[in-house]
Amino acid sequence: MPEINEPYAPGTPCWVDLMAQDQAAAMEFYGRLFGWGGEVGPPEFGGYAVMEKNGLPVAGIGAAMAPEGHPEPPHAWTTYLSSDDADETAARITGAGGALLLGPDGVGTLGRMLLASDSTGAVFGVWGHKDFFGARLVNEPGSVIWCDCNTRDLPAAAAFYRAALGLESRQVKEAPGPYLGLYTAADPNRPVGGVGDMSERFPPEVPAHWMTTFAVADIAATVATHTAGGGTVVQEPVDTPWGESAGLVDPWGAHFGVMQPAG
Repeated sequence: MPEINEPYAPGTPCWVDLMAQDQAAAMEFYGRLFGWGGEVGPPEFGGYAVMEKNGLPVAGIGAAMAPEGHPEPPHAWTTYLSSDDADETAARITGAGGALLLGPDGVGTLGRMLLASDSTGAVFGVWGHKDFFGARLVNEPGSVIWCDCNTRDLPAAAAFYRAALGLESRQVKEAPGPYLGLYTAADPNRPVGGVGDMSERFPPEVPAHWMTTFAVADIAATVATHTAGGGTVVQEPVDTPWGESAGLVDPWGAHFGVMQPAG
């Protein structure tokens, strides 16, 4: 089991969360879909629920609330990239042409977080870890297996993540089109995420975005559970070099992927 017991290398996707229009309903929906357990958290953290698989944290589901002066966050999955210092990363983000949307703000003794958009408009988060470093289980059914950025300006996005997060990039040979793997300084041989050219794959009105993909043991059964719960399928299961994948939308409009890994 890929259990994580130490902080992620800077720039690695380390956490995902959903700020839900209906927190209780979303917890029930994803609990059925992925076998998650979790409870509404304490009031001082806005009731934010840490969802678990096999007793280990895998994702968060909170109630959509906006700080004063900010619009209500969309019902969408957000990818958080790990940082040893969220404030330093915030300065690098703006220096690289990105924009800060929220924070950096402290989350008790757990860490510091921010939300930002990259230089091409894709929204992501940064988690500056302290007592909590992120997901403890990955690449197993019911946990995150991949996060990537879809953009219409691949060179600009690659330059941004290099400058802001220290992530190097290079073309993934197996990919059918322009697609870059993202690599940390700690491990230049294993990609931790990706950046893809969305120009030919998405309608022009779809903005640049980060996508979360969850591993599943049986993609057909997962899709059936998803649709029975009120979700929709935007991409039927297809074979890829890495496994069978599908694109789904939950009953409130959040897009995400599922993959049954090859082998």
